[in-house]
Amino acid sequence: MYPFTLERPATLADAVKLAAAGAKPLAGGQTLLASMKLRLSAPDQLADLAGIAELSGIRREGDALVIGAMARHLEVGNSAEVKSAFPALADLASRIGDRQVRAMGTLGGSLANNDPAACYPSAVLGSGATVVTDRREIAADDFFQGLFTTALDDGELITAVRFPLPQRAAYEKLRQKASHFPLVGVFVAQMANGVRVAVTGAGNGVFRHNGLEDALSQSFTPEAAAGVKIDSSELNTDLHASAAYRANLINVLTQRAVARAIG
Repeated sequence: MYPFTLERPATLADAVKLAAAGAKPLAGGQTLLASMKLRLSAPDQLADLAGIAELSGIRREGDALVIGAMARHLEVGNSAEVKSAFPALADLASRIGDRQVRAMGTLGGSLANNDPAACYPSAVLGSGATVVTDRREIAADDFFQGLFTTALDDGELITAVRFPLPQRAAYEKLRQKASHFPLVGVFVAQMANGVRVAVTGAGNGVFRHNGLEDALSQSFTPEAAAGVKIDSSELNTDLHASAAYRANLINVLTQRAVARAIG
């Protein structure tokens, strides 16, 4: 690593000032610290967000679940509130990475990084959640903008995420065993106004699949999903899987997610 200074702001206001001055926010550090060790990233100053109480906590607000940006994956997965109100989200969080990653990784850090194969973006986009920052509220459909790219401005900090509670939901993935990232992951949520389907791991970022959403809004069954042809032309091909294989996985995992959501 290159030399850097580490700041530990105690309040959100202090963190915002540091970020505005150019400090790099440090959430769980699961990506940032690794890139610094490899000298792919060399910030002069880090602002550790772990001690800011305003960024923590999980609470129910009417028909929504509000989760602080610094909530660890382990905390979300073990939360009685999340298990009761949004069990699919608790399940997703409990299966991210490995035990060490779940103990340190955070909701806000995952979303701000927007890795194209991360699990959390599929839950946020799949449920139509709202990303709350120190400046504004951003709808999930507007937040994710491609490979490691989001709608966040320089210095803007995620403070919480507000998840509307679905009628039924489930997440299925095929894990890439070396990295523990999903080769493909599919989050399906049946909302009052229709079905949302978000796919991660298959393209250059998380995306919704309109064909699956239309079919499942008509009939929320595995058979309806099975009848949808998945176009592979814009999906990834790499050493792990071809685009055609990923297209097939999207269909199969959607069927499994629907079956699981139905119970």
